[in-house]
Amino acid sequence: MSTIRKFQVTFDCAEPERVGRFWCEVLGYVPPEPPNGFATWEDYENSRPPEERGSWFACSDPTGVGPRLYFQRVPEGKVAKNRVHLDVRVGTGLVGEERLAVLEAECERVLALGAVRVQLLYDGHDSCISMQNIEGNEFCLD
Repeated sequence: MSTIRKFQVTFDCAEPERVGRFWCEVLGYVPPEPPNGFATWEDYENSRPPEERGSWFACSDPTGVGPRLYFQRVPEGKVAKNRVHLDVRVGTGLVGEERLAVLEAECERVLALGAVRVQLLYDGHDSCISMQNIEGNEFCLD
């Protein structure tokens, strides 16, 4: 019998906290408490060497069900389509116009957070909306 392992999803990005806070809003995730000995994350960041400040951000599902998300600063920008992306499941179990209405409402919400709408895929029964986050990484509303 195989063992089920927990995992985290790691994002390469230019601004880890900005991208991480975007995903907190999209998914309802929360950042962790500051490390022991620090009252705030700002205190923690100020204790680090200048070149390491703001180099990462993490958040997690407050229910403990979803994976932890980790955002790390990398020097290079995005140059190609993602090989892996997140599908944000907001229309599960719905079909047709009812599904489309739920996806469109969620699309409006994440657009206000800085996302970009790319394309609606709709065949009259099933649908999804491809999007980009605030640094251009693809994800879908599904």
